[in-house]
Amino acid sequence: MTDIGYDGKVAIITGAGGGLGREHALLLASRGALVVVNDLGGAVDGTGSDKGAADRVVDEISAAGGVAVADMHSVATPEGGAAIVQSALDAFGRVDIVINNAGILRDKSFHNLTPDLLNAVIDVHLKGAFYVTQPAFVQMREQGYGRIVSTSSAAGLFGNFGQTNYGAAKMGLVGLTRVLAVEGAKHNIKANAIAPLALTRMTEDILAAFADKLEPAFISPLVAYLASEECAATGRVSSAGGGRIAEVFIGETAGFTDLALDPESVRDHWSEITTREGYTVPRHIGDETKLFMTALS
Repeated sequence: MTDIGYDGKVAIITGAGGGLGREHALLLASRGALVVVNDLGGAVDGTGSDKGAADRVVDEISAAGGVAVADMHSVATPEGGAAIVQSALDAFGRVDIVINNAGILRDKSFHNLTPDLLNAVIDVHLKGAFYVTQPAFVQMREQGYGRIVSTSSAAGLFGNFGQTNYGAAKMGLVGLTRVLAVEGAKHNIKANAIAPLALTRMTEDILAAFADKLEPAFISPLVAYLASEECAATGRVSSAGGGRIAEVFIGETAGFTDLALDPESVRDHWSEITTREGYTVPRHIGDETKLFMTALS
């Protein structure tokens, strides 16, 4: 089998000035991708900026013989997202890959959550992915090719104390991914999401003891595959960390049907409703609707 490569392919990677994004950029560039390194260089909570963060990664790529340009626009506005995509078009003339990696943390228990803590996280993680991906998606449709990888999280998939804002945004990215997979199918656009476990600025306080096993570089091979022409998977979510990769999926039980359904019937058949024997994994809403049609026929 030949190695996976990206010769001539243009990749936008947001939040690529450090951590996961930097590793993604270095790996794709080392295999021939032309990379737009986007990063504001802000703190973990999104405040401040270091405009040198993206430039430093570009310098690393250049020193290794790769090609990259820096971009310092914010993903959190429609204008910023459009400008990031325009940077790719100005530098390289096309967009083939979008890796939505930019993120911030503003953790707070739900009863203490304030609008500023909610809005900033939603703006960067969820809206940021919309704002960058939409103008890129238009280009991908026109050229009949595209790969989109969005960074979800176990906090959204499974829940985590103090992260209602972050978890909601991250699970929203799963919904975005699933719909993009449907809408992009006939244009050879694949969209997938990852839920990484890695030691970065955002996780160093809780994962320091496993630093050597949870390097960000362990996540990038999965991203590189999902961003490649060889990837046929779409609408999928993968958990990754420490060299382990696993699929996370949303399934539906066989369920219970009663045309005379009442609250007592739900109570009395709860174990049948929730048993996971014979579950299915719908690919899209059509598959899920068929489950109802089958049960009602």
